[in-house]
Amino acid sequence: MSKIRFLTSGESHGKGLAGILEGIPAGLSIASGDVNKELSRRQKGHGRGGRMKIESDTVQILSGVRRGKTLGSPICLLIENRDWKNWAEIMSPEIESSKVQLVTRPRPGHADLAGALKYDQKDIRNILERSSARETAMRVALGAVAKRFLDEFKIRIGSFVTEIGSIEAHSSKLTLQTTGGQAVHSSEKKLIETFEKAERSSVRCPDKKAEKEMVRSIDRAKKQGNSLGGVFEVFAIGLPSGLGSHIQWDTRLESRISQAVMGIQAIKGIEIGCSAFEMARKPGSEVMDEIFFKKGTGFYRKTNHAGGIEGGMSNGMPLIIRAAMKPIPTQGKPLKSVDIRTKKLRQAAYERSDICAVPAAAVIAEAMVALVLADSFLEKFGGDSMKEVARNYKGYVKQIKEF
Repeated sequence: MSKIRFLTSGESHGKGLAGILEGIPAGLSIASGDVNKELSRRQKGHGRGGRMKIESDTVQILSGVRRGKTLGSPICLLIENRDWKNWAEIMSPEIESSKVQLVTRPRPGHADLAGALKYDQKDIRNILERSSARETAMRVALGAVAKRFLDEFKIRIGSFVTEIGSIEAHSSKLTLQTTGGQAVHSSEKKLIETFEKAERSSVRCPDKKAEKEMVRSIDRAKKQGNSLGGVFEVFAIGLPSGLGSHIQWDTRLESRISQAVMGIQAIKGIEIGCSAFEMARKPGSEVMDEIFFKKGTGFYRKTNHAGGIEGGMSNGMPLIIRAAMKPIPTQGKPLKSVDIRTKKLRQAAYERSDICAVPAAAVIAEAMVALVLADSFLEKFGGDSMKEVARNYKGYVKQIKEF
């Protein structure tokens, strides 16, 4: 990321999570409520673990904002862990206690063993505390600021769940098949409607029949001591053409988005567009988005197989991303493992965990996509103040209309 930089810090059962976001221009209206709304969305979803009953995440804005406006300086956010009081002795940065029991049985599929070997740690807790998805609460908080920035330019981001386990929503792939210059408008309207349906669902699925089956599957998995993964879609509407670049591999928009989404814990696959793997099985004539022109509308496409990105750049169509999340590694009925001290076969350690976190992962992915898009937007229309960015953006929009 070239214009926006961010860092997160904190352990799952530490005092709290901290984050620093640098690069947001001065003059953006932001309030803790904007961030808390996103934090609340992350905590919801059928299949979440007991931790969600303890924590009720709220953010403290420590710096970079005054009287509801960003200053242009780094924004520092803090989320306190309410469960810290129960872990104060175990997780104390200063006190060494004989009561602390070492975690020595790595969980298959987690960072436990690879991290212990890499960092020479005999207590796996020193790995699992940071590798935990608890850290993503701060990414959602920072992403909420990026969302507020994008909202100033009528760019909206949302998501919904399309699969959990073997259950697939009826309309899981949003293809755009409309005619004339209303293509983009029709697609955006459909995406917003789907998103709003998902927000009313306990698993963030817009298909009510599939939602009921997903809930039952999660309940069965819980009884079996198992976990479930799934698939979700993230979209962004209102994007101008030209974010990203074809010039270098690491400036391509899909490259930056892929890294951001794949950097979320348990995400194992990503597609840009309706279905990249299905496109690979079809001839080019069936999957390319033909280009048309209409006076007063400009260039447009009737389909959106590319998912809003061509040649590494946004093309003005809705951005569509699909991501696959593997089941949570921690199992209620632990899998086989090896004790790193004794080298004997044992059951893997158990840590309080979710049964299914796909709905939460979709919200986290929204935040990461928002951060990438805000960075790309500032790269194209950069300025030190919101007024300057808006002026640059308006000039570009005018240029496109006159092209």
